[in-house]
Amino acid sequence: MNRGSGDGPGNGYGDGARGSEGSEGREVGGGREGREGREGGGGEVGGGREGRGGVNLPALRGHNEALLLDLLRGAGPTGLGRAELATRTGLTPQAVSKITARLGAEGLLAEAGRAASTGGKPRTLLRLAPQARHAVGVHLDRDELRAVRVDLAGTVLAATGGPLDFAAGPAEAVEAVVRVVARVADPAGPPLLGVGVAAPGPLDHRTGVMGRVTGFPGWEGFPLREVLRGRLGLPVLLDKDTNAGAAGAGAGVGPGAAGAVTGRGGFQAGLPGAGASGAAPRTSVYLHVGTGLGAGLRLGGRVYRGTRSAAGEFGHQVLLLDGPPCRCGARGCAEVLCLAAVARGDLPEAARILGEGAANLVALLDVDDVLLGGRVVAAAPEAFVSGVRAVLTARALTPDPPTVSLTPRGVAEGAAELALSPFFDHT
Repeated sequence: MNRGSGDGPGNGYGDGARGSEGSEGREVGGGREGREGREGGGGEVGGGREGRGGVNLPALRGHNEALLLDLLRGAGPTGLGRAELATRTGLTPQAVSKITARLGAEGLLAEAGRAASTGGKPRTLLRLAPQARHAVGVHLDRDELRAVRVDLAGTVLAATGGPLDFAAGPAEAVEAVVRVVARVADPAGPPLLGVGVAAPGPLDHRTGVMGRVTGFPGWEGFPLREVLRGRLGLPVLLDKDTNAGAAGAGAGVGPGAAGAVTGRGGFQAGLPGAGASGAAPRTSVYLHVGTGLGAGLRLGGRVYRGTRSAAGEFGHQVLLLDGPPCRCGARGCAEVLCLAAVARGDLPEAARILGEGAANLVALLDVDDVLLGGRVVAAAPEAFVSGVRAVLTARALTPDPPTVSLTPRGVAEGAAELALSPFFDHT
């Protein structure tokens, strides 16, 4: 298996055909015979998702490998035993042993010690080897650029940044991205899985094409992902800055417990978004206040983008009918009201406006956690956290209003998390 930086089927980064027919089951007619296959006769039960006809062998192996890596990532340095991995995924112990042997041979796993004995031989614990692969995240803002290189655990290993004139157009921005990626990269280090780029929306996450960014008409229709992929020679993932913020806020708590692909009619052992703990998924929103106002949604453990990549245009909900004109063309939008309050130094009012918009979102989606980020919030964190919390408490429709806190990671870190996502099957 090559979980490196090349494109391929399965997880998106280098999951091409692996192993010989018969080592993990027999593929028949584009599906799995009897919707099952067994790894070496030892029990990696494969199969299609219910109602979808079948999963080919490379995709099956890629999913199950990514599943174990995700669970070990969530477990941290303490690690997990093979028996616990089998229980949480629904895979057989023999299958887990074979998968972990493959991953260990690639340097992706390491021993984390031994668990306390319960009467028999102490269990060997396994952990993710974060240093085995790296990824780069880039935040392309309207007036500045920031880039980071992270390991598989999301730990920042290098960072750089500087001013950027987004209005100068795509060509200048592309050159700036190429420069910062070169500055944070380590030519002597492990393989780069890819580069995640977070940019102002709207944009199409599926095609990697920029939309009509308000105030910057020269960007509309520009194929930023493909241009950067050609310049960098690496897989590139493009998303909105708010979605990157949501991905960063949920790093390490992915849908890892969703279960292995099995021959028993679908995914088993856990819930999407449960992560390594197996707890029920939480619904969270990331609210970004910077040169604009937006939201990233994390539903069921995954970033929600919408069919047209248009979800999260939080700043353009109208809070004041016939209010001041917004750059989007409407009047009284949350963005224009909030940023105007920031401009005149009235941070309590800016926080109240942000809170009112957040309360609408909470009522609509039954949100568990509200996370705040962006340079404006970073400059006055307590004002925004306490102000938003006060509004949500006052407008709560249930006895337990959502938590309000600062995001643990920036947008560039979130963009790097997006680049890591295919490796852990967070698609």
